[in-house]
Amino acid sequence: MSVRIVEKKIEDILDIMRNPSQIRNVGTLAHVDHGKTTTTDSLLMGAGLLSPKVAGKALAMDYVEIEQLRQLTIKAANISLYFEYGGKPYLINFVDTPGHVDFTGHVTRSLRVMDGALVVVDAVEGVMTQTETVVRQAMEELVRPVLFINKIDRLIKELRLSPQEIGNRILYITKEFNSLIDTYAPPEFKEKWKVSVNKGQVAFGSALGKWGLTIPMMQEKGIKFSYIMDAYERNAVDELAQEFPLYRTLLTMIIEHIPPPNVTQKYRVPKLWKGDLNSPIGKALLDADPNGPLVIAVSKVNKDPHAGLIVTGRVFSGTIREGDEVYIIGQKLTKRVLQTYLYMGPSRIIVPEVMAGNIVALMGVDEARAGDTLVAPSIKDIPPFEKMRYVSEPVVTVAIEPKNPNDLAKLVEGLRDLVIEDPTLSLKIDEETGQVLLSGVGTLHLEIATWLLKDRTGLDFVVSQPLVRFRETVRARSQVFEGKSPNKHNRLYISVEPLDEESISLIQYSEITEDMDPRERARILREKANWDTDEARGIWAIDNQYINVLIDKTSGIQHLREIRDYIIQGFRWSVSAGPLAQEPVRGVKVILHDAVVHEDPAHRGPAQIMPATKNAIFASILSANPTLLEPLLLIDAKTTVDNMGPVTSVITRHRGRVIDVTQTEAMEVVIKGEIPVIESFNISDELRSATTGKVFWSLQFSRWAPVPESLRESLILSIREKKGLPKELPKVEDFISPFA
Repeated sequence: MSVRIVEKKIEDILDIMRNPSQIRNVGTLAHVDHGKTTTTDSLLMGAGLLSPKVAGKALAMDYVEIEQLRQLTIKAANISLYFEYGGKPYLINFVDTPGHVDFTGHVTRSLRVMDGALVVVDAVEGVMTQTETVVRQAMEELVRPVLFINKIDRLIKELRLSPQEIGNRILYITKEFNSLIDTYAPPEFKEKWKVSVNKGQVAFGSALGKWGLTIPMMQEKGIKFSYIMDAYERNAVDELAQEFPLYRTLLTMIIEHIPPPNVTQKYRVPKLWKGDLNSPIGKALLDADPNGPLVIAVSKVNKDPHAGLIVTGRVFSGTIREGDEVYIIGQKLTKRVLQTYLYMGPSRIIVPEVMAGNIVALMGVDEARAGDTLVAPSIKDIPPFEKMRYVSEPVVTVAIEPKNPNDLAKLVEGLRDLVIEDPTLSLKIDEETGQVLLSGVGTLHLEIATWLLKDRTGLDFVVSQPLVRFRETVRARSQVFEGKSPNKHNRLYISVEPLDEESISLIQYSEITEDMDPRERARILREKANWDTDEARGIWAIDNQYINVLIDKTSGIQHLREIRDYIIQGFRWSVSAGPLAQEPVRGVKVILHDAVVHEDPAHRGPAQIMPATKNAIFASILSANPTLLEPLLLIDAKTTVDNMGPVTSVITRHRGRVIDVTQTEAMEVVIKGEIPVIESFNISDELRSATTGKVFWSLQFSRWAPVPESLRESLILSIREKKGLPKELPKVEDFISPFA
């Protein structure tokens, strides 16, 4: 990529950055393989950053080597494009996001910095599951969409549709897309954000052919679909690209229909930030005021081999300059910014300052993480931005072992860097066995992560076969159990019960957190989940990772305050690996009813209190009708009517169930169902052979569900065997005797 051209325009870009009305923050969203990155190539070409000869094939925003090898976007890449429209220059901060469901976490993080989304849909496949997922994510972040129907050439060359049928296909996909907006948009935006073909909010074309049109453009030029078909028949697609370049069509649509940051922040900030909107900070955020107090939302963190960790975020208020001090609210630290950059795909351009409404990259704030809020130290007590909601969870695990034991520390350091960059990865080092376990959203997610690890560290290591992660939970309320400390001087009286679905949802989506105001948290739990006020106020700890709660129901216990932190540590220790099979515990309410605490601090340290807590919790879980939860995937398959039977039989053969079957206007059948992750590894080959390839499908995380009772015991025993645990089901007596 030519940096020379970028440098020539950097002064122009800095001038535009000072005027929010000439800025657009947009990203691509789409199902995998619908052509986002090829589309972005055309935009780079239009901005003079890519040669027309390679645009469409360069996949310039797939700048990580494996992205080029696999023809798959795995990260979100940023670029700032300079474009003139109506005699005025504009700065379009553009993010190319992944489409594969395994990398949906990158989409979540990118949406925080975007105001608009260019949703790309394949003209043949239409709206798919991942299209639905990314539109739902966009609506949650109040990101306004426009639509690009790509691969029109497939309708002409593969399906040989008539001009009338092509027009109908565009209208049908637009209708499908608008139904998603109707389903997921907040009430006040449902009608406003639906896209209209006649208003030029829907473009169609071919990213590979580099041409694109809207209905208003066709009306202005007096052409019909037969004109496009004629160009394909004459092999004159290059002429079409000259006459109607895709980049001009898309960038024009973006400028006309995606609002600038000083408009979008008026409706996005009240959703993303829970502070006082009438305060000076609140007003600056609503107006995207470059002269207001500094507030930046961090969207991602990258490891640069030369510069260390680079933090990317959206400046919502104020101006960030090299040398400024910033306070990281999530980490409670003040750091100095060493350099400020704009992104140009794989390149970063050093700039002296970046104002509100723009996307910035920072060096020097290594401790910041995706989802953190950076502010000027003078306003460090303001509330942070809302936490990000990930739609997928890490449910597949591999063990990674270096071939040379001396490389273990370097391997773990490399893995920790990967988890910083991608919080949907999860790293666990088993203290008993020394095993290094990496969990991801799917097998591809882990395959890419281990490839990156090898590429960066140069280490030789062995990766085990993927294993599915389960969760342990309870289905009933336990009796109270007495946990004794090893020295017998301290006693804790604990019970457990299941958390209701509403409470699980509130914790999962960070509507209630451990560090929020206890009175506000109690109010939300009382109003939304019918909690008792005293119980809600008694919350000591919330485990956001696996969704569990610790509650104190004691009164007047001497020295309890001094051991509170040890009880919380014991709770976290217990829920990270439960008694059934050392799988994480999910959806459990742990209640401390009473305690006897030794008066001498020497007899009530963590080595005494933590085991007492764990034993009481484990005994309680085992007496509360415990079970395993397994992760289920949502399967969405589009096929022909005569292939409906073979597809449903493949789903049911893998312990799946069909939820819904609908027929589309295009005479396709859409089958929606659920299938356990453990049954999904070979389903691709089976679906292809059952339908002779006539099926489009996608899988994405759906929910956790109890394993069938008939499989429960054998599954627990097989997991225990793999982990080297005793090959028998654990009993309450293994931990304590019941307390009457």
